[in-house]
Amino acid sequence: MQDVNWIALVVFVALFGFITWLGFAAAHWRKGDLDMLHEWGLGGRRFGTIITWFLIGGDLYTAYTFIAVPALAFGAGAIAFFAVPYTILIYPILFLVFPRLWYVCHKHNYVTAADFVRGRFGNRWLALAITITGIIATMPYIALQLVGLEVVIGGLGLGGGGGFVAEVPLIIAFIILAAFTYSSGLRAPASIAVVKDILIYITVFAAAIVIPIQLGGFGKIFAAVPAQKLLLASPAANTTGAYGTYATLALGSALALFLYPHSITGILSASSGHAIRRNAAMLPGYSFMLGLLTLVGFFAIAAGVANLPEFAAGFKEFGNNFAVPALLLH
Repeated sequence: MQDVNWIALVVFVALFGFITWLGFAAAHWRKGDLDMLHEWGLGGRRFGTIITWFLIGGDLYTAYTFIAVPALAFGAGAIAFFAVPYTILIYPILFLVFPRLWYVCHKHNYVTAADFVRGRFGNRWLALAITITGIIATMPYIALQLVGLEVVIGGLGLGGGGGFVAEVPLIIAFIILAAFTYSSGLRAPASIAVVKDILIYITVFAAAIVIPIQLGGFGKIFAAVPAQKLLLASPAANTTGAYGTYATLALGSALALFLYPHSITGILSASSGHAIRRNAAMLPGYSFMLGLLTLVGFFAIAAGVANLPEFAAGFKEFGNNFAVPALLLH
């Protein structure tokens, strides 16, 4: 188990306390009748371009993204950059298709994808299949977020060592999250997304500037990365090899991205189809940030954090996923 990092822990607790207050206070933001499903689940369909941008970006770029993408670069190298084109490929689809979906759902007061499918095809069993598929697809997605949060908590020196006691901080965080979402509906994650994403942008841009300076520049960073991690391996004859893996990961992820229930919820909460189109033009800003975030994995290699004794316990418990916490704490 990591030693407790008291400075990081105090900052974390302060931010967590503020986020908790904000989540419950969000019920009074653009106040509506939360007994109405569209008010609770879609924020009354009144989120403008900026709030929708933060909400969708917050839905897509999560705790696990912050941990796992650079961890993949740290462990496997260039293949991790599939995350950048996949988040770019989806935005033309978002621009062309989803404003129309929003219009139909707004006109007929559909709240979920299942509502749309039942209204469009008149088949409740097909709607049920969509619902079940969404739940099943979201469960591993949620599990990944919990893994990311567990790594962050472990980096603070809490929750390590296994057993039920190790899961207590995670359980507390999940209960509080569920409580303010139940109380405030979509307004809670929307308001929190603004704060969270601003903090992520500050962290990523600061890391992209400060860490290379400390490590002697990008030249020394890339020189420290093993050659096999800098490029995709050339495929063998008659195979696509790593190139095929990269392409299918990017394309498959792009096609699935806005089929997740929480992604569709973010789309349907927008105030208009024009807000969605503007988001399709603005969301690539997150892709730029994601490219910088992926480079953090290479920063961790150059910093040699895996070989530092103070982080040995973290890497033993969390593997490559501990690369980002170790680098930022170092």
